[in-house]
Amino acid sequence: MQCPHCGYNGSKVVDSRPTDDGRVIRRRRECEHCGFRFTTFERVEATPLLVIKKNGNREEFNREKILKGVVRSAEKRPVSMNAITDLVDRVENKVRSAGDNEVTSRQIGEYVMEELVNLDEIAYIRFASVYRQFKDMSVFYEELKEIMEKDKKKNAKHPEEK
Repeated sequence: MQCPHCGYNGSKVVDSRPTDDGRVIRRRRECEHCGFRFTTFERVEATPLLVIKKNGNREEFNREKILKGVVRSAEKRPVSMNAITDLVDRVENKVRSAGDNEVTSRQIGEYVMEELVNLDEIAYIRFASVYRQFKDMSVFYEELKEIMEKDKKKNAKHPEEK
């Protein structure tokens, strides 16, 4: 590994530990020439995942787009950034575990909504209203009714959780 300080092409590993739930190895290194210490991260190189957009164009998967959309929908809601990044992690894991090199933007949106409805119902409605492009109040109302029915069923099964 090349030293970022002096450019020497030799270093030794001083410390190594897993991060990101074991998917990444963080290594502290020391240059064998000048003694400068620096950190590197090692991860499995994933094959590129392409997203097929509504118009048929393809672009590389970008988790930041999902993160921005969820953050925007959860704005001014009691949802922590950790909960949001965990949600994005779960969505990305679902997408990548499907085993395909391509996924539709529609499928990604569905995964996000599956996770978001359990995190915060208002954030879910906000996301769904943009994602599903509600045309009028009747579509919006039907979505609300569906959430309220699920909530009633959940509360009927577990009344002590209220």
